[in-house]
This record gives sequence, structure tokens and C-alpha cells, in this order.
Amino acid sequence: MTLAAQEERTMTLADAIDRIGGVPLDRIRWRPAPGTAVEQDVVEINDHENRLFELADGILVEKPMGFLESTVAMKLGQLLGEFVERFDLGIVAGESGMVRIGVGLVRIPDVSVVLWNRLPERTVPREPIPNLVPNLAIEVLSASNTASEMDRKVAEYFNAGCQCVWLIDPVTASLRSFQSPSEFTTYSGDETVSGVPVLPGFQFTISDLLKRAGV
Repeated sequence: MTLAAQEERTMTLADAIDRIGGVPLDRIRWRPAPGTAVEQDVVEINDHENRLFELADGILVEKPMGFLESTVAMKLGQLLGEFVERFDLGIVAGESGMVRIGVGLVRIPDVSVVLWNRLPERTVPREPIPNLVPNLAIEVLSASNTASEMDRKVAEYFNAGCQCVWLIDPVTASLRSFQSPSEFTTYSGDETVSGVPVLPGFQFTISDLLKRAGV
């Protein structure tokens, strides 16, 4: 038995939770057992329970989304959608847009922008979990999101080929724009956020976004 396989066999539930970012236990699905879940479980839960679960390391982790976060995501998605449509750049998906960004890895950005260069047929994928990496992935932080969880997500997005990741915190009224897993710029208040490199010409301020969202 290889050392990697031996370590996998002796890994505890605590180790598994730590690997996926130390998320709270009430967001982890117990059945199917952690470590055994597959993509079909994600689809069936969404279809029959109308709940969103991401999949990582065979573990189903519920996607937290409160009313505040949803409002902010919807407003930003609307602004992005108008810009993308005006210049015929691609598509914008909302908070239930599941994507496969790796083997056994399903993520659900709160907003995602996919340019036409990643959709050469210029059509929206029909499958519930397409093998599709957004050019821009946006996550609106909820109270139960941990720092380790978000660090892992940012790294995963870039490893899959994402060009830019935004993490928005509506409580602190700030946005971190990642150019790589370790390089980011923080914006707040009336500082202008740019859509570069994905959407040159698109810009907004956090204060205006939150005002439009009624926050």
C-alpha cells in the first residue's frame, strides 16, 4: 500500500472537515456519508429538496445564502448581465449555476461570467452540472463561510483556469479582487472596482452596489 493510500485510510472525519476548510458541521450532509458522495447526489438533492450542495473530496457541503447575500448577488448579476449583453461578450449565471471545475469537484459561484471563448457554440449548456470554468467567479460571503473554506475555493477556481475571483463581504462593505490565489486588491466605499482582465470597461463601486441592493 502506498503512503498516500495509507494516509487516506487513516484520515478521520475531523481531518476531512479540515481539508474542505473547516466548515460548520450543520452544512455537511451526513447521507451519503462524507467521502462517498458523487455528482448525482448534488443533482438529486437540488431536484427533490431544492437545496444547493457543493461537492469536494466526496463531501456534500451546503451552499449558504441568506436574503442579504442573495440580494447583493442578484443586483451585481443584473449589472454584469446588462454589460455582457450590450457588448455580446458571453453569459452570466446566478446563484444556482453549478459547474464542474475538476474531477469530483462541483462549485456554485453566486455569480459567474463565462465569455464566448469558453462556449464556442455560443449556447448555454443543457446538463445540470456542465464541465465549465467561469472567466470570473464571484462569491458573496455569508456568516458561516470560513476563511480556510474561501481560500480553498479561490485556489480551486484559479487552478481550474478562472481569470479572476471576487469575494464580496456585504457586512464590511468590501470586495477582494483576486488576480491569483495569493494576490488580491481590496476595495471599499467609493473606490472603483474594475472588470479587468475579464470585462474591460465594466466598473462599479461597492457603496453604489449596496445602495442599489437596498443594503
